[in-house]
Amino acid sequence: MQQIEQSPTVAELTPLTMAILPKLLENGQPGCEVLETENSSTFRTSPSKFIDLACKFYGSSLKGRQAGVKEICGITHKAPISIDPVSGMYFFPTSSPLAHTCSWISHSHIKRIEAAAHQCTNLTFKNGDTLTLDVSYGSMMNQVQRTAQYRFLLDKRIRHLWKYGGDQIAEPFV
Repeated sequence: MQQIEQSPTVAELTPLTMAILPKLLENGQPGCEVLETENSSTFRTSPSKFIDLACKFYGSSLKGRQAGVKEICGITHKAPISIDPVSGMYFFPTSSPLAHTCSWISHSHIKRIEAAAHQCTNLTFKNGDTLTLDVSYGSMMNQVQRTAQYRFLLDKRIRHLWKYGGDQIAEPFV
């Protein structure tokens, strides 16, 4: 039986995090399973709340990240987000982040996506783990493509800043 962690006050996602999945706990409360490349953990919080805590760990919030996506590329619904662009942690929701069925998938860990029976999708991660999600293949491919576009546009902005003096200190110490 897997150990269930308490509701986290800090959710530190790492580049090893592949997905955050909804999980109904033994008491009927919503929880989440955090899949890493080598192991998984269960927490007493919803996937979107876990993502929000992870965003806060890196200096923003889920709402702040979503507002940034809207500003950069105009996506307003099921927006992909960057937990931390420096370490390449980009996640996308499989449905509305408000829905209890919403999973969050790491864009960087996807190896292959295939249509499955009953409007589901089979997802293969780079480490060989597989997952079947109750999301249509078309919706999943759309989310992957939107995340790729967002990554491209954000990376372009960040590179532009570094090209034009991003390494300079705003207020140098005297």
